[in-house]
Amino acid sequence: MKTFYLSLLLLFIGNYYNAQQFVYKPVNPAFGGDTFNYQWLLSSANAQNQFDNDKDKGFNEKSAISSFNEDVNRQILNQLSRNLFGTDFGSSSNLQPGSYTLGNLYINILRSTSGLYVSILDTQTGEQTEIIIP
Repeated sequence: MKTFYLSLLLLFIGNYYNAQQFVYKPVNPAFGGDTFNYQWLLSSANAQNQFDNDKDKGFNEKSAISSFNEDVNRQILNQLSRNLFGTDFGSSSNLQPGSYTLGNLYINILRSTSGLYVSILDTQTGEQTEIIIP
């Protein structure tokens, strides 16, 4: 008797629930969706965009002080290279051994058994170079 009532109940419930067919309708107008969705999709994408669109961001002008600092450092390195390689390779009679601090450059000149040792340290960036002249 229970199975009869159960099957009768399932028969009546089955009439109330109808299945439906799923149909894909694209949202993006580029793929066949409604053209009125374009502005909504564009504003949604712009709201989620994490990147700046500044074209001049990498080319910001430097301040006068930082530009002057770079020019002075460049002139110091040019003068040092002229003194090191002035007439011939290895003739560095103009350089005197010692330690020099010029701006953010720390220059150490030593005489060693292998020749003249020049160490240049940029204290701002931590970059270092060493030159040994036999």
